[in-house]
Amino acid sequence: MIIDKMKAWKNLCKAKDIVAILNRKHFQATYVENLEEAKKKVLGMLEEGASVAIGGSTTLSEMGLVEILRDGNYKFFDRYQDLPFDPDIVDIHRKSLTADFLLTGTNAITKKGELVNTDCTGNRVAPMIFGPKNVIIVAGVNKIVDCLEDAFQRIREIAPMNSKRIKHETPCTETGFCVDCDCKKRICNFTTIIHNGIKFEGRIKIVIIAEEIGY
Repeated sequence: MIIDKMKAWKNLCKAKDIVAILNRKHFQATYVENLEEAKKKVLGMLEEGASVAIGGSTTLSEMGLVEILRDGNYKFFDRYQDLPFDPDIVDIHRKSLTADFLLTGTNAITKKGELVNTDCTGNRVAPMIFGPKNVIIVAGVNKIVDCLEDAFQRIREIAPMNSKRIKHETPCTETGFCVDCDCKKRICNFTTIIHNGIKFEGRIKIVIIAEEIGY
C-alpha cells in the first residue's frame, strides 16, 4: 500500500512537471489523476454536434470513448466500424482531416516538450499536424521520456505490441522485437516530431494522466 501511494505521488509529480514544460512550448496542457477524470475532461472539451475523428490509441480505447462518440450527439468519423473494403476505411481517414476535433494518443513525449509518433498509414500523425481545428491528445506518464533518442527507442519497443494488437503479419509479431522490416504490413512507416504548438496556438490540447496508461 505504501509503495502504491509513493508511486501515485511520483506519477503526479511527473504529470505536473511535463504539463509545465508543454505549456511553455505553447501547447494547452493540463493533468488529471486518473482515467475517469481524463474522460470527463475530454468530453468537456467537445462541442455537441461537432465532427470528431479518433486516432488509433489504446489509451482512448481504455476510456471507452469510441462507444461514447457513437452514442453521443456528434458527427463521428468512425474508423472502427466493420466495413468490407480497405478503401472505405481510407475514405474515413481522409474525411477525418476536416474534423472539428481529433482525439488521439501519442507514442512519446520528451522532457523538452516534443511529441513523437510513428504511424503505419499516416492517418494519425497527419491530422495531428494539420487539418482538424482542434487536437486533443491524452497520454499517461509512461509516455514521458528524456530525449528524442529515447522516444525512438520507446517506439521500437512498443511496435511489436501494436502490430500484434491490430493483427498485422510482421516479423516483430513473431520475434517480439523490431527488425526494421520492409514487409507490406509494416506499421513503422511515418515518424513525426511536433516540436511546439506555437504555429496555431491553442489548437493542440494535451491531457496528461498521472497513471501508466496504454503502451
